[in-house]
Amino acid sequence: MRADRAVPARVGLLALLYGAGGLFCLAGALWPMHAETPVALNGVLAAVGIGGAVAVLVRGNRLSVTGGHAALVVVSLLVAVLAARSVTAVGVIGLGPVLIAIGLYAAHFCSLRTARAHAALAVGTASVGAALSLPPAAALPWVITAVSALLLTEAHARLNSALRTDAATDPLTGLANRRSWEAEAGRSLARALRSDEPLTVAVLDLDDFKAVNDRDGHGAGDRLLQQVADHWQARLRTADLLGRYGGDEFVLCLPATDAAGAQELLQRLDGGPIGWSVGTATARAGDSLATLLHRADAELYAGKRLRRTTARPDGGG
Repeated sequence: MRADRAVPARVGLLALLYGAGGLFCLAGALWPMHAETPVALNGVLAAVGIGGAVAVLVRGNRLSVTGGHAALVVVSLLVAVLAARSVTAVGVIGLGPVLIAIGLYAAHFCSLRTARAHAALAVGTASVGAALSLPPAAALPWVITAVSALLLTEAHARLNSALRTDAATDPLTGLANRRSWEAEAGRSLARALRSDEPLTVAVLDLDDFKAVNDRDGHGAGDRLLQQVADHWQARLRTADLLGRYGGDEFVLCLPATDAAGAQELLQRLDGGPIGWSVGTATARAGDSLATLLHRADAELYAGKRLRRTTARPDGGG
């Protein structure tokens, strides 16, 4: 399968969740465990689950984030319906692993807040359904099942949130690292091109940073990078995205900002602990993030060469 046709993990696992649920319902319809088992309902839910899995896979990487949330909500509601129509306590409590699967899926692919909401919806609606069918003696096992699903979701969501933060953050400066900056800047560029709004990218490079490392040591260089990052970050707008691209090079994405606006904003960054050079590029139709960075980088080094040339007494080469 070509890389651009590959099914994202969030889509594949959502399809698996639907498909596995559909197959379990199909088994319940074909081989009912109780004389009063709702065979017809199981058959309908089997069709919904298997059909949903196929639909999600067909949609593939075109499945929007909102569509993914909606599909997960539908799973939660179907579990609640099944719980309400179950005829044995074992059948209801056996839905516990499904609740845990919903919670873990949300914890892995959603923010902490959204994962909590999905887990609360799944457990809440299933508990309402269970209350309609469970005998009083089975209330405690259900409570244990529901609380376990909530706790596992919370634990996994917190761990995953910490891992995402670590993976996206430069450990020295606390700024976005190269990978996460490119991902977010790429999304901002796509929005700007769709809406015909301006967007400017800047590449910033510290002047004579190597001399600081050579003279004062790498510890001093690290502290200088932290000071520069703090100084710049405090003067940027909330929507601006500053990242460390590597070494003493930084990148800046300025949404809703044309070339003139970018120059005004960059002037705010002056007055820090070290001098710096910058090159900018404003998005044009057909631009990619790579072409923007290439133009900004070319402007940066053209400016550096010009300063080196004009700084020589003879003005020559």
